Amino acid sequence: MYIIYVRRTMATTDRGVGQRVEDAKEGMNMTTMMKKADRQMKALCAVVVMVLAVTAASAADLDSWRAGTVVSAQEVTRYGVDRCFAIEQISDAVFARMRYSYMPNPHIARADLRYLRLLHRDAHDRIVLGEMVCHRRIAADLVAIFRQLYDAHYPIARMVLVDEYRADDETSMRANNTSCFCYRTVAGSRKVSAHAMGMAVDINPLYNPYVKRRANGRLFIQPANAEPYTHRERRFDYKIERGDLCHRLFLQHGFSWGGAWRSLKDYQHFEKPF
Repeated sequence: MYIIYVRRTMATTDRGVGQRVEDAKEGMNMTTMMKKADRQMKALCAVVVMVLAVTAASAADLDSWRAGTVVSAQEVTRYGVDRCFAIEQISDAVFARMRYSYMPNPHIARADLRYLRLLHRDAHDRIVLGEMVCHRRIAADLVAIFRQLYDAHYPIARMVLVDEYRADDETSMRANNTSCFCYRTVAGSRKVSAHAMGMAVDINPLYNPYVKRRANGRLFIQPANAEPYTHRERRFDYKIERGDLCHRLFLQHGFSWGGAWRSLKDYQHFEKPF
């Protein structure tokens, strides 16, 4: 009987110890699980904070309209695509940026100009914030044209104020920058250019150069590094061709194309009479 009692006591003790071990293990597992859940929650919160920060930054880009910034289709949808094609008077902030392209003159006043917010897509189909200063008479035309080009995924590489290049036409064209207003005379003359009146637009100028054959037979090309793109029979990105969407839209809105001129070719250039 004693032996049986001892054995039963030992068995009961073993079960009690085993249960406590199991309870301890379960407690440890629960603690581990809680710590893991806590880490996961912190990671999730960090992701949410990052998403909110990116969203806020994107909204700030659109609100402040930092031309040249690449944005997503979702960001444009949240902001409103119609708000991305807008005509504004020249604000003090924009006018301060125009210190290279505008100067006091007897031909065009600040009040005659308008600032455009535009979207465009590059050759990789990325959506980019664009901007342009033009004469008020063609502002609505340009907004309509660039909206249709954007909707059709027509590629435009860059669209910032020429003041980003200190209003140096050659430098702006080398950067393939699409632009409109820049107060200057026609090269080699005192005649005020259509650009000086904000009535002409140059589209993808590196790939659509100005070409003129001089009396000595040599070609004068602007920008100077655009010689490969004077061969218009070749195929390449950003090329404007007779009958393409860009060409058709500008002509529909009453512009003439420099690529159709006889004495020279200005493939980048669309202008309206002023």
